[in-house]
Amino acid sequence: MEPEQLLELFSRRQSVRAYDSSKPVEAEKLLRCIEAARIAPSACNAQPWKFIVVDNPELKNKLADLTSSKLLSMNHFTKQAPVHVVVVREKANFTSTVGQVLKDKEYPLIDIGIATIQFCLQATVEGVGTCILGWFDEKGVRKLLNIPRNKRVELVITVGYAASDEIRRKIRKDTSEILSFNGY
Repeated sequence: MEPEQLLELFSRRQSVRAYDSSKPVEAEKLLRCIEAARIAPSACNAQPWKFIVVDNPELKNKLADLTSSKLLSMNHFTKQAPVHVVVVREKANFTSTVGQVLKDKEYPLIDIGIATIQFCLQATVEGVGTCILGWFDEKGVRKLLNIPRNKRVELVITVGYAASDEIRRKIRKDTSEILSFNGY
């Protein structure tokens, strides 16, 4: 792979908020996305994640209701996505947990972020759109999917074919605002 090809992939990945609900996501594509997340690096190889694929239409719509907010007009597109993937934080292994305490860093959250973006980048390669959601009723999601109370639901990823092939222009800070060499 050429270096510019990877940057092109990063540029093509976007948060999809309008899905073609008539087109299901093929199981083999979804499984490759899960595999991309599974092989992600994690602190001390803790792999502190579990992915719950929700593709049953009735259950998926109930989950979608838990991700939207009438008050703030958020996530009203989620019922269009044929698949939702719920990312649950699992207990980290001993060495990662010790590192968390000693270094005051939430390694499992970093690890979940890495695994999630690997899932989403694989989906982009597969021609499938995603949107990473952090806004949802966690207690409701746990109850709906029988997730133990001692587990944290960190993210929900909507997955499906985008209603449009348009790649939006990314509005990001200029490099000069985010980069320095050899000091802050």
